Amino acid sequence: MSASGNTMDASTTLVRKLWQYCNVLRDDGLSYPDYVEQLTYLLFLKMSAESSEGPVPKEYGWPSLVCLEPTSMHTQYGRILGALGERTGMLGLIFRNARNKIRDPAKLHLLVTGLIGQTEWRGLAADVKGDAYEGLLEKNAQDTKSGAGQYFTPRPLIEAIVECIEPRPGETICDPACGTAGFLLAAHDHIKGKNADMTLEEETVLATRSIRGVELVEEVARLAAMNLLLHGIGGDAEHEFPVHCEDSLANAPQTRFDIVLTNPPFGTKGSVTYGRDSHGEAGRNLLAIDRPDFWVQTANKQLNFIQHVFSLLRPGGRAAIVVPDNVLFESGAAAAVRRQLLERCRLRAILRLPPGVFYAQGVKANVIFFEQAHDRSAASGTFAMYDLRTDMRVSLKTKPLQRRDLTDFVTRYRVSFAEEQQENRRVRLFSVKEVLGTGDCQLDLAWCDDTGEPRDPRLVRLEQISEMVADDLTRALALIRDLQGSIH
Repeated sequence: MSASGNTMDASTTLVRKLWQYCNVLRDDGLSYPDYVEQLTYLLFLKMSAESSEGPVPKEYGWPSLVCLEPTSMHTQYGRILGALGERTGMLGLIFRNARNKIRDPAKLHLLVTGLIGQTEWRGLAADVKGDAYEGLLEKNAQDTKSGAGQYFTPRPLIEAIVECIEPRPGETICDPACGTAGFLLAAHDHIKGKNADMTLEEETVLATRSIRGVELVEEVARLAAMNLLLHGIGGDAEHEFPVHCEDSLANAPQTRFDIVLTNPPFGTKGSVTYGRDSHGEAGRNLLAIDRPDFWVQTANKQLNFIQHVFSLLRPGGRAAIVVPDNVLFESGAAAAVRRQLLERCRLRAILRLPPGVFYAQGVKANVIFFEQAHDRSAASGTFAMYDLRTDMRVSLKTKPLQRRDLTDFVTRYRVSFAEEQQENRRVRLFSVKEVLGTGDCQLDLAWCDDTGEPRDPRLVRLEQISEMVADDLTRALALIRDLQGSIH
């Protein structure tokens, strides 16, 4: 059996073992996300103890926990989480606001001595323990009741996007809405896999200075940090942190990157408010983001992430961002953002994805690939629309998206969708200049409906209007909830 086959088997076995313990702990009322979170704390403590330079102080380390009987262990575990949560650096990122959610001391004792303590985690290859942890995150995402799926982009899609963008050694990569760090891991693995002759210095730069993620949700940020750490990415120095827990949209970026890969959350309501009232004070009920680097002030989160991605890119930098359908056809702020995107960037391609790709039900999404142009000459080129939606049915449970479903798109992307390759019914080239000549610069340019029949323009417009009305209602409800929250 090949080395990759052995690695896969070892990872699968470890995931199965970790998940079996989850089923035991569910009897204690522990949810899937809670279980994965508690595993994260314990894994970090164990691996720190296995390293002679581990960052955890001795009085809060694994040895102070593992030798105790169940009741004392339960007490000490709570003390450890509280103390480490007040630290800075990697400890603060992993343990901030951490608390013990395992109520039964006997079950905690079982987890510590029977699972975590039985494995030398530092001795495992990075791809074994990293893939095992990522497999656990995927199982967590598959549990639709937990809502964890919103942080997980299917791996076949991630891999295809990364192959199109093709990151190289020395390039910096950012995901401003990194979730559990799937894009960042795939980019890291792509660079290592395609460049076996990297020097030690290049590998160090890749591990400590090339990968950066930002995640708004604290619990998810710690999962992302742990995921990257288990893959050998990141360091304990502040400038080596692979993940930061903050709101990407709150401020203009201080650092620019060669590559941005992201699937930002779909929705309208942010965690903080960025506008200011007439007195110059930050207003809790103002949802539009006011940033000098943005082309348009809007409360639409997807439009703001497109603008933010542009700001993150260096001139010539490459990006891929997942967006819902309405971004391609809405008027108003969306039309203004599309125009700026077409004028300021080289739009390479738009990939229409079939419903059923993501864990959130019914989502119709697209991937926009673009580069930040050095000048305005990009507005005279062409871009490709690739329709993976027509006649394509996928389901997370019965027919998940496979990497082979995206092979044709990746192949054509890497040869810039040459004219002579247009015989495929799924791809068309469009003129940037012609789209800019239309009123709203609409990019919803599919030529067939989802069944493969030619699209009736009247029905297309009706569908767009319906989606716009639904989106406006969603925003109105979000605003009402925000107002109610500020009152209470």
